[in-house]
This record gives sequence, structure tokens and C-alpha cells, in this order.
Amino acid sequence: MSVEILDGRTVQSFVEDEGAFNASVDGRFAALDTNHDGLLSYPEMASELMSLRVLDKHFGVDEAGVLGPDELTGLYRGMFARFDRDGDGAVDKEEFRAEMKEVMLAVASGLGFLPVQMVVEEGSFLKVAVDRELARAA
Repeated sequence: MSVEILDGRTVQSFVEDEGAFNASVDGRFAALDTNHDGLLSYPEMASELMSLRVLDKHFGVDEAGVLGPDELTGLYRGMFARFDRDGDGAVDKEEFRAEMKEVMLAVASGLGFLPVQMVVEEGSFLKVAVDRELARAA
């Protein structure tokens, strides 16, 4: 992890650079596609989502005891459904790219135009966006 300074424009510019963005997203897709069939199943994506503990840690779900395991699984299935745009039970690379683009543009919008200092994980989309901006400025 590292501490970086970024704003919404950093993220938006990264998303708009189709080559850089798609390369990063495709790399994540390939890492998640453990059976190498070119599709992401719910178990392949769920293991990533659950390992990040997005809902339970960042939103305090497990600490508050608000949701049981079945309800938490339902929320993760809902997140998977957002990626599975055609509802066929699997996420292809185009669906993954499209949803990640929406997610990252939402992050850009939420960050706004004022720079913020943030801890980002190595290899994350935000870290790639920051590194890309730094390389362009050099």
C-alpha cells in the first residue's frame, strides 16, 4: 500500500485512456478467471469480492450484526448481477470492462475536483491511475 494524492480527474483521465484502462481491467479479469474459460462465474468473482470484505468491513455489516451470512451472500450476488449484464450467469470481458468503467467513473465523480490524500493498494485501479498520471507529468 502507498499514500497517494489524487482527484476525480486522475481517475477519469485513466478511464478515458481506453488502452491503459482496458489493459488494467483485462489483467484483473484474467487473474479472476481461474479456470481460463474467458468467463467469470459467481464463485470466481465472489471469492474476490469477499476477500476484499467490501460490505462487511467497509460498511460495518459484520460489526453491527445487521446481516446474517445468507443476506450477505445475497448482497454479493446482487453485485455479481450488476456485472452480468445479459443475465446468463457469467461475466464476459466486455461486461466486466463496462461495469468497471461505470464503477471507476462513479469513484471519479465522488472524488470531485479537489485533491485528496488516500491509501491505495499496489496494483489497484486507483494506483494504476496515479502512476499513469505521474508518468505523463514526468
